[in-house]
Amino acid sequence: MRDPSLLGGKLIRRYKRFLADVQIDSGEIITVHCPNTGSMKNCIEEGARVWLSRSENPARKYPLTWEYMKTSRGHYIGVNPQKANMLVRNAIEGGRVQEIQGYPKVRSEVRYGTENSRIDILLSGHPDQAECYLEVKSVTLLENPVSHGVGCFPDSVSSRGTRHLRELGRIASKGGRAVLFFCVQHSGIQQVRPAAHIDQLYADTLVEAIEEGVEVLVYKVRFGGSKPSIGKSLPFVQRGLG
Repeated sequence: MRDPSLLGGKLIRRYKRFLADVQIDSGEIITVHCPNTGSMKNCIEEGARVWLSRSENPARKYPLTWEYMKTSRGHYIGVNPQKANMLVRNAIEGGRVQEIQGYPKVRSEVRYGTENSRIDILLSGHPDQAECYLEVKSVTLLENPVSHGVGCFPDSVSSRGTRHLRELGRIASKGGRAVLFFCVQHSGIQQVRPAAHIDQLYADTLVEAIEEGVEVLVYKVRFGGSKPSIGKSLPFVQRGLG
C-alpha cells in the first residue's frame, strides 16, 4: 500500500471481534478498531503487515481503524467491509461497471422491503430500466487450497445476508431490478462461490433469489495504486463448497 495517509504496522492479534492489537512501525503496541464483523477466516496471520487509518473524531475510544493487510503469500486484503460500498459506488458513478450504466441518480442506505432493511445502493432515472436495488457484499475468504483461488461468501453464518437475499428476491419477482454485488477484497481470489459449507441457508436462499431474477456481479478490487479501486470482473460459480 502506498497511501501516505495510512499508518503501517504488524498484527499481533485480533480479539472480541472488533479489536486488534498492532505494533506500529515506531515500535509502540496499540489497540485498534477492527471493522470486520465476520470470522475473517483464513485472513488472520499474526505478524502480518497491516495498514491503519486515523479518525479525527475525539469521542472515539480507538481512533485507529484496521483497513488493509498483506498475507505471507503476498496477497492484499481489504479488511473494512464499509469500504466495499464506497468502492462500488465510485465505480458505478465512474462508468466502470459494464452491467450497470445509464443511471443518473445514485443513493445509499435507502430503506426498502418488508423486513426493515436498507439497500446499499439504489440507482434510478434510467430511461429504459426500472430502479436498480444493489446490495454489496465484501468477499475476503480465500478457501484452501489457496492456489485454486476460490473465494466464498459468507465467512460465518449470516442471517442478515440471508434477509437481504429474500428482500432482493421479492424485488426481482415483482419485475424490479435487483443486484447482488460481490466486491472481492482479496487479491488471491479468482472466482466466487456461496459458502454452503459455512451457511447452507444462505447458499440455498441465493439459489432461490437467482431463480427469482436477482443478478449476481463479481468484481475484484485492484490494490496496485495508492488508492484501491474496482478492477476486473470475476466469474461467479453458483455451486457452493459443501
